[in-house]
Amino acid sequence: MSSTKIPAVVNYSEQKHSVEIREIPVPEIGEEDILLEVENVGVCGSDLHQWTSDHSWPVNYPVVLGHEFGGKIAKLGSRVSGWKLGDRVVSETAAVIDSLNPMSKVGLYNLDPTRKGFGYGVNGAMTRFVRVPSRCLHSVPENLSFEEACLTEPCCVAFNALVGNSHIKPGDRVVVIGPGTIGILCAAVARLCGAEVAVLGLEADRGRLEIAKNAYGCDPLIGDDAAEAWARKRDGLGADLIVDAAGHSITLKTAMKLVRPNGQITKVGWGPQPLNFSIDPIVQKNVRLQGSFSHNWPIWERVIALLASGALNVKPIIGGVWSITEWHEAFEKMHTGQIVKAVLKPV
Repeated sequence: MSSTKIPAVVNYSEQKHSVEIREIPVPEIGEEDILLEVENVGVCGSDLHQWTSDHSWPVNYPVVLGHEFGGKIAKLGSRVSGWKLGDRVVSETAAVIDSLNPMSKVGLYNLDPTRKGFGYGVNGAMTRFVRVPSRCLHSVPENLSFEEACLTEPCCVAFNALVGNSHIKPGDRVVVIGPGTIGILCAAVARLCGAEVAVLGLEADRGRLEIAKNAYGCDPLIGDDAAEAWARKRDGLGADLIVDAAGHSITLKTAMKLVRPNGQITKVGWGPQPLNFSIDPIVQKNVRLQGSFSHNWPIWERVIALLASGALNVKPIIGGVWSITEWHEAFEKMHTGQIVKAVLKPV
């Protein structure tokens, strides 16, 4: 197996659109790793950001893209226990962590500053075989397809943002800014928590907003005026929680306008642009501004249970499945907002 080359979607430099199919060797694994045969891999907004070179994190070029993935165990390292060949698994994204870091010691290894993830720090899963530390693995129940299971990771981002890092109660009014994958999943989790939810987007987002409405029971909003009317509808003061899931810094200004006094803004979208506005409303309104990054082991276990039970349904956001050799079409369809989520399949 190790003598053959396999096609992979490789991001090879910082230059815009520096992504192509390259032949790579099957990875060697260490004694605590497994070799995963990838069944499906989701395309993330961060994959698109690396493709268009408007990301704000360090990348180890060249690197195989892809960090939302699941598959079957093809090979086991000599010290791996608790797993066997053929097991159906998904993998967490924290490919490299320092187990002695204080964050890792309290179970928050996702916040270890030296952490490296698949698809930017080490080779990811947009290929047929990927090396995975066995500590990253979670079992996938038979009734959960890999097309759905590969979206465990963005569901975990949403779960951590809403349940881990936000104060949310049944009956709260929540506005989610940005109808991408993370935004729509944040809205879905907020609905599971019993909130009334609206999703705010642009004119170009109509198709994705319809999915938020039809699949998850959210109110679709286009433009700040509509958002303000929705946020203030109950008592004139604004929404309890604003989830900023857009990839632009300017949306924080909208969030500050929509949030009620003593409310919360949870920021989960990355925006490298500098702010050119005052954040005084956060002080004046006594608002909690909370960042939310990544996820850890118990969140993965809970989200897989929600997916397997059908309580959280990701099928409506999957816009199609493409071969990894057709990665460009899948990236374009997501980038232009024609679909919410593209899923790739290795060849």
